[in-house]
Amino acid sequence: MIIDCHVHVWELPPIAPVGPTAPSWTAVTEEAGPTGLLVEDMDENGVDAAVLVQSSGSTWDNTYVAESTNSDRSRFRSIGLVDPMDPQNASVAARWMDEFGVSGFRFHPDYYPDDVVLDPVRNGAMFRAIEERGGIVKVHNRVGNVGQMARVVPIYPEITWIIDHMMYPEPWMAGDGWTAYLPVLELARFPNVVMTISDVHNRSAESYPFGDMHGVVMMAIDAFGIERCIWGTGYPGYLREKNGWISLAEELRLVRQGFDWLTEEERGKLLGENAKRIYGF
Repeated sequence: MIIDCHVHVWELPPIAPVGPTAPSWTAVTEEAGPTGLLVEDMDENGVDAAVLVQSSGSTWDNTYVAESTNSDRSRFRSIGLVDPMDPQNASVAARWMDEFGVSGFRFHPDYYPDDVVLDPVRNGAMFRAIEERGGIVKVHNRVGNVGQMARVVPIYPEITWIIDHMMYPEPWMAGDGWTAYLPVLELARFPNVVMTISDVHNRSAESYPFGDMHGVVMMAIDAFGIERCIWGTGYPGYLREKNGWISLAEELRLVRQGFDWLTEEERGKLLGENAKRIYGF
């Protein structure tokens, strides 16, 4: 089973609202990236299922990704957004999970340079609500903010915490043995943390198969173990390449052929078997 664990889908008004979800978010969505486009892309490339992730430019209203998921739960799961600054976010999170079937939520610490969004004091009730429901928290930030995750993860051991896009290792970090990236790998000591192997091409300074990133991908898989690594991409259909990403076919080729040190069993776990377990497909 092949499962893409990270795809943004969105619509425009009047189908779904658009607008910022963080003080530093200024991008305005002008072109829809509908679920139907993703389905065509998946079908053409043999991808069985996907996790639909609310776009940061689609407001806090997760209805579109939730309803897309609920239209075919054999094929989709959804990750929403909830405002980390909202004092009522515990009840908001519970509602999205209970009434809409959202699997969890994504947070962006880097988008709040003056705040700690993974603060267990401010947002403890919200994290408890997610934990009580066996939920997932995806964390999207760069290496400099790894400390927020390191502090909160052990407090909520029943949440599955997912590192998005490997937390953006950069090739320059290889110069001293990836020392700057080691705090991310240290999160592997927590058994409830999962690593997403994704966005390798955008970090690389090389063409396919992006060899300057292979070392850190190997380190991440070694640290977390293949059972706690999942695969994801980014956008649906033609919007992948339009936004500077590689096609879904190339994403799959990278894992199947470019990562030539993986065994067939390891590829199967990375491309879907682990996600099947984590997301309950």
